[in-house]
Amino acid sequence: MARPPRFDTDQLLDAAVRLAAAGGPPAVTMSAVAQAVGAPSGSVYHRFAGRPALLAEVWLRTVERFQEGYLAVLDGESDPRRAARAAARYAVGWSRRHPEEVALLLYGAADFGRADWSEEHTRRADSGNRRVFATLEALAGALGATGEQGRDRIVLALVDLPLSVVRRHVRAGTPLPPHAEDLIEECTAALLG
Repeated sequence: MARPPRFDTDQLLDAAVRLAAAGGPPAVTMSAVAQAVGAPSGSVYHRFAGRPALLAEVWLRTVERFQEGYLAVLDGESDPRRAARAAARYAVGWSRRHPEEVALLLYGAADFGRADWSEEHTRRADSGNRRVFATLEALAGALGATGEQGRDRIVLALVDLPLSVVRRHVRAGTPLPPHAEDLIEECTAALLG
């Protein structure tokens, strides 16, 4: 009977998240991840074909986890205005609960070597982005936000503003204030009228 692996993929990716949060994408190397969990380098190479695969997986796992919850909030509310406010709140609340992951996501996929990702990794990233923007497009339609300006208003309210509130505090190394979710919900409500 084969012995179960001592280090699973999630342990390795958790270490990669911590490394990225502390030192940015350059800190995420095969040997640094192995060292962070006390594994031999072969354990990392056994799960990831190389550094581009490791970078792709740590990025995709993080963004997919965020998108899953974000889309559930948007889809879980029948009233489009309440859905929009809840999604904006969710983005800030998720960031509060996952400070290392949000620090990673503030870099962007290009910083995690997207140009060198496999076709499968690129497809996963594009698919997730399409789902989010299709949901936002449907929300815009439900709110009567037609045309380019209406769609831009939705993206501003549900993507750009929550990101700006989070980015300022993450980059300054300060915790999000207790009122951040309330503030972003108020801003979203004001933008959507």
